[in-house]
Amino acid sequence: MRMNLKYWLIGIAFLGLNQTALASDLNVFTVQQQLGKQERLFDAVIEAVHQSTLSSQIVGRVVEINYDVDDFVPKGGVILRFRDTEQQARLDQARAGLGEAKARRKEADDEYQRVKDIYARKLVAQSEMDRAVAGQEAARARLEAAEAKLAEATEQFEHTVIKAPFSGYVTQRHVEVGETVGVGQPLMSGFSYEHLRALVQVPQAFVGSVRQHAKARVILKDDHSVEAESLRVFPYADPQSHSFRVRVNLPQADYGIYPGMFVKVAFVTGEVERLLILAEAVVKRSELTGVYVLADDGRVSLRQIRVGGRIGNQVEVLAGLSEGERIAVDPIAAGIELKQQR
Repeated sequence: MRMNLKYWLIGIAFLGLNQTALASDLNVFTVQQQLGKQERLFDAVIEAVHQSTLSSQIVGRVVEINYDVDDFVPKGGVILRFRDTEQQARLDQARAGLGEAKARRKEADDEYQRVKDIYARKLVAQSEMDRAVAGQEAARARLEAAEAKLAEATEQFEHTVIKAPFSGYVTQRHVEVGETVGVGQPLMSGFSYEHLRALVQVPQAFVGSVRQHAKARVILKDDHSVEAESLRVFPYADPQSHSFRVRVNLPQADYGIYPGMFVKVAFVTGEVERLLILAEAVVKRSELTGVYVLADDGRVSLRQIRVGGRIGNQVEVLAGLSEGERIAVDPIAAGIELKQQR
């Protein structure tokens, strides 16, 4: 009986040593306080940086519409055309007038040079020289007027073709083919997905620190975030809400978000010490959020914790852990060892 008890005690000791050895094979992360950025979260709305409504610069009749609502328009793409018969006639007339003015200018220059040579030999009177100079100046003025008329006619002709100022999507069409429109009448509305920004209303209590640090990140779905490229704090507050409008510009990329969507924006307002752990060490089972903690004797236990926001590949621990404790980085391996201990 004593011999059996001896072997039983030896077995228990061997089992404990084996468990300690297994625990030592786990990849361990030591919980530590880290100095990090203090952030304040606010709701925001995504909007397009490039959004506009194209309007008519002339009075004309629409003869062609190439895009409709939800269509993608490349930069410089022809959205619609007006009837251009009148503008084309004015352009041709201006070109002809410019050609005539150039010929008159050459004729006046030649006459001036001829009279100048004769006048130098004192074969003509001063009045002849004055007439040659006046004729040259008049020809120069007529040429400048003809060039101005050509520029005006060219601009009016270009207004018969409406081109996209940036690549984007059409959100609204305001005219139909055959419709006569006036100056300033809306034609097409659209925006671009290439450049997006978040619009935030920041309370006046935080606007000072937001302006001081000028750093923010936009939190997207699945807790992923994007560092802001820049931000602009408006220099005045809304008289009703007493909050300041802030525009947070995102780097150019496809984030899977669209104008009008709600997001969260985290503004840096200072520095604070946080208890941070690796995000991959956190276990989520139904409503339980926890980590596998390693005791000094090598035993593993699952402990529930309360977490805060995510910062890169780490998460903040609000409750459940203390500085200096060790946790398993790989929850699967730690779970297997816990079952062996049991």
